[in-house]
Amino acid sequence: MATRHSTAASGKRGASAPRVRPDPRPRPSLRRRLRRFLSLRNLVVAVVLAGLVPVTLAIVYSLPPVQPVSTPMLARWLTGQSVDRRWVPIEQIAPVLVHSVIMSEDGQFCSHRGVDWGELNAVISDALEGERPRGASTIPMQTAKNLFLWSGRSFVRKAAEIPLALFLDQIMTKKRLMEVYLNIAEWDEGVFGAEAAAQRYFGRPAAQLTPRQAALLAVTLPNPIARDPARPSSGLQRLARTIEARAAKAGGYVGCVR
Repeated sequence: MATRHSTAASGKRGASAPRVRPDPRPRPSLRRRLRRFLSLRNLVVAVVLAGLVPVTLAIVYSLPPVQPVSTPMLARWLTGQSVDRRWVPIEQIAPVLVHSVIMSEDGQFCSHRGVDWGELNAVISDALEGERPRGASTIPMQTAKNLFLWSGRSFVRKAAEIPLALFLDQIMTKKRLMEVYLNIAEWDEGVFGAEAAAQRYFGRPAAQLTPRQAALLAVTLPNPIARDPARPSSGLQRLARTIEARAAKAGGYVGCVR
């Protein structure tokens, strides 16, 4: 018994410790880690700068003497296409056009702070339930898109549009926001702003538009390439009559731009 115990004990003492396998993946070198850090830092810097550019421009655009240009206008200039835009102050735009655009595009313009959250939530709920998507863009959101973003529908663009609209509404008066929007909105291919649109379709300045002409221009905005206010379809005529009636009774809905 003693001999067996002694042999077992000596066998345990002589057994070697288990070998640890080396990690087959080499540790990244200091140079590689530094390169990764710099790449991440450059990405963060690029994102910050991309956000600062529209913020800085928005502050500049809030100044009354400045006449902002839109990204569609810039795109046409850069590709050698024609641009017809004649900036006019809001005092030289017929009030009935201002009222018609509000009642057609954003009835709560004077009461919300850049985004109509109730309407936006309703649209999201409808989309989640599989219903056909509809627009929920306010005038500040459309202004932000025209000034800083790109055309087309996407969640990425909408996500960028909302904070920019909130910021524009904070730094601009409602009257200035409407002035900018009416001077950069596209009413036909290459035709930007109320003055150019009034001259193009009705041969008169924006200050002299009639209520029916103003309503026709307002209902053209959602689809300016397909709709012609000078030769409106029966459907466009019906929409214009509805907006003309609403603009005539707008009252407090348009008080912020008077």
